[in-house]
Amino acid sequence: MAISLFPHNQSAYGAAVSMLAETGKAAVVHPTGAGKSFIAFKLCEDNPKKRVCWLSPSEYIFKTQKENLLACGADVPKNIVFYTYAKLVLLSENELAAIKPDYIVLDEFHRCGAEIWGQGVARLLGMYAQAPVLGLSATNIRYLDNQRDMADELFDGNIASEMTLGEAIVRGILNPPTYVTSIYAYQKDYEKLKARTLKAKSKAVRDKAEKILEKLHQALENADGLDVIFEKHMRDRTGKYLVFCANLSHMKKMKANVPQWFGNIDKKPHVYTAYADDPATEQAFKDFKNDNSGHLKLLFCIDMLNEGVHIEDVSGVILFRPTVSPIVYKQQIGRALSASKTKEPVIFDIVNNIENLYSIGTVQQEMRDAVSYYRSLGKDAEIMTERFRLIDEVHDAKTLFDELNETLTASWDLMFAKAKAYAKAHSSLNVPRRYKTSDGYSLGNWIFTQRKVKAGLQYGSLSEARVQKLESIGMIWDNVRDLAWQKYFQEAEAYHKQYNNLNVKAGYITKSGVKLGSWLSNLRTYRKNNIQQNYLTQDRIEALDKLGMVWDVPDYLWEQNYAACMEYHRMHGNLEIPSDYVSKDGLKIGTWLRNQRANKKRLTKDQIRRLEEIGMLWSTKYDRAWQAAYEEAKTYYESHKNLDVPIAYVTASGFKLGKWISNCKAKGKANHPIERQKALDAIGMVWDKPDAWETRFELAKNYFSVHGDLQVPARYKPDGVWLNKWLNEQRQIYLGNRAGKTLTEEQIDRLTSIGMVWEKQRKSA
Repeated sequence: MAISLFPHNQSAYGAAVSMLAETGKAAVVHPTGAGKSFIAFKLCEDNPKKRVCWLSPSEYIFKTQKENLLACGADVPKNIVFYTYAKLVLLSENELAAIKPDYIVLDEFHRCGAEIWGQGVARLLGMYAQAPVLGLSATNIRYLDNQRDMADELFDGNIASEMTLGEAIVRGILNPPTYVTSIYAYQKDYEKLKARTLKAKSKAVRDKAEKILEKLHQALENADGLDVIFEKHMRDRTGKYLVFCANLSHMKKMKANVPQWFGNIDKKPHVYTAYADDPATEQAFKDFKNDNSGHLKLLFCIDMLNEGVHIEDVSGVILFRPTVSPIVYKQQIGRALSASKTKEPVIFDIVNNIENLYSIGTVQQEMRDAVSYYRSLGKDAEIMTERFRLIDEVHDAKTLFDELNETLTASWDLMFAKAKAYAKAHSSLNVPRRYKTSDGYSLGNWIFTQRKVKAGLQYGSLSEARVQKLESIGMIWDNVRDLAWQKYFQEAEAYHKQYNNLNVKAGYITKSGVKLGSWLSNLRTYRKNNIQQNYLTQDRIEALDKLGMVWDVPDYLWEQNYAACMEYHRMHGNLEIPSDYVSKDGLKIGTWLRNQRANKKRLTKDQIRRLEEIGMLWSTKYDRAWQAAYEEAKTYYESHKNLDVPIAYVTASGFKLGKWISNCKAKGKANHPIERQKALDAIGMVWDKPDAWETRFELAKNYFSVHGDLQVPARYKPDGVWLNKWLNEQRQIYLGNRAGKTLTEEQIDRLTSIGMVWEKQRKSA
């Protein structure tokens, strides 16, 4: 069955085909759930005799896209040659030359901006400059990579079709969701407000604040709990819901509440878990997709499903993350939206506390922009909806919170008067944060609050008239920390200008005495732990990125060494890197690989996979040599049923097995690792060398028991022992013809007992 496109994708496809014919490059930027992968599949279907090289971040994304295509009754085109971006990097020149694509598809093309993946894409595009390139992505901007526009870099700005999430909802391409806001944890914030109320210096202020505080407490107490909210708004009680969490510990905490929160909907909901580096994630995700039972299905995720993979039958998402970037936020709520759905999805925005009440404003603004745009063109018919259903379960609490904040802050005019007096006395308004006036007013904190309110970082009212009044007495809206930022950032710029990087050692101090290394180290900590966001803003992160800021030093160093190993593999075809080998960039990758082997348990699943893709062998050369020798010994044992290998024995392959066995014994059993001891024991290893005299006596005794005498033929050689020669030697020792050698009386008696003929009397001692 042929591929059928939705109208919005049909028009995008037509524009892309025309652009490909005209320029050879076309990008389609459509939101999650709009079915943009079908556009690329249609290109393949319409050109069945053309070879299409399809690139994607993962096999799983492509596999899911094919499943979605089959679910629509269409066939997967046979002319696709698929590679992941990671696999593409590893291809040799000959392997690249063998692809010979007529078209190239770059799925999630914003990911091509990654340093290593970008190298592979650049090689492919360079080799096949004449092949038209189609790109698909929900965003062409790499927000954490200097705001790089990959549509400009890869497609020269040739975007055939572009659509925001808000526009897709307005046009009815994606169904408008029911958006429910609520709150999960407020007690700690409430206690802070209570403490501020008790500390209020003015009795009038304190009395008013206490009344508002009581109303806020009642509003929060009377607000429906999450169990009621979920029961009230989860109309699809056997549906599938994605639950986004901040980290692993947060996920565990959220999962522990499943019986309490969802028990009224389903006593035995099916709960799944998906997070990076968990080997069970892929199976859990598959089970979640295939679960068509009559139970509620919950998939708890950590930074998963943000791109590429789309589940058609998701009934909604639950956002438990306290903070999240607008891009990730839209990707996450987009998981519940789909061009093929007929039901209205539900989004639960469950914030963690009073001060972090999240806003759906980003998507709403996109919708307003789309409505204005289509009305300006006279295309009102394109507007299917202007808004979605917003259920604000905490509206009263937000209103009271704002009112309480305003009340607990001293009269604005009073504090302005204090600020004016300070400015007159000090000729500036650079008030230290902890400064209090002589009559106890926290002027420093008030100035700090005005800055936060103006910056939109805190609730409050600051009219333009008030802004002008503050500026008239010397208000600098950049606070003390902002000024400090400028000083440190200028030093960072100077360092970058001199060294062309920002790889500053932690203890580095500039000539002017600025502890630049320590400052950069603190910034890494802030970003890693998602703290100090008012100081380390997104704009500042991007400014540092332009200077080459390395946010995760261990990961950065790992990637550098991995890239050098990949280059070695390209040149030599293996990773048999000598331990003292140093790359052309001065990286000791021989030592680095040894450390990777020793610390494999600490590597992520992705790092292990990537190393194995370039030929990583986790055992050392010594381990592999030992294993090869053991296999030779095992072969000998299977043939001879023992491991009594003569020391001079050499196998058919030329391996000196006798010497190796001898060395193993000489080393001592206890000095071998337990697993090797067991392996050798399993093939008959005799660690303690047997007494030679006893061994030969037993052979003589066996001969006597069979023949009734010791008339041993000269050529008789049991187990490689010349028994006749040994018996004659014992006779000569007995007769005293071997200087320095003697037999014990016991040995003489034992030999006599089995028929030894001594022939003559031995010499007297």
